[in-house]
Amino acid sequence: MTGGKRSGDRTKARLRPDLLALAFGITFALVAWGYLVLAAIDFGANARHDGKTSAWFFLVVAAFGGMLCLFLAFMLAVRLSRSLGLSAAPEPKQKRDPGTPKGGKRAAR
Repeated sequence: MTGGKRSGDRTKARLRPDLLALAFGITFALVAWGYLVLAAIDFGANARHDGKTSAWFFLVVAAFGGMLCLFLAFMLAVRLSRSLGLSAAPEPKQKRDPGTPKGGKRAAR
């Protein structure tokens, strides 16, 4: 077989357990978020119609848990995109020169 202009060694795709764990975590967090949103809707309906204080408490807990699950899913999605090379980490801020005055242009006047 002859080598062409763009021929090269191809790397074989292999299973990466870290990416599989991130994908499973994202899926689990999204399913938990959906369940908690439906539970919060149900608890809210029960609280409005029956007036039970325990339903209001469970509504708040389910809403807060749903918020945390969605935040976790977003954070895991960012880690997955960085692991795949779709995005890069932000560059660190440059250190300030100790010789320059504090306060910027206005303080230098």
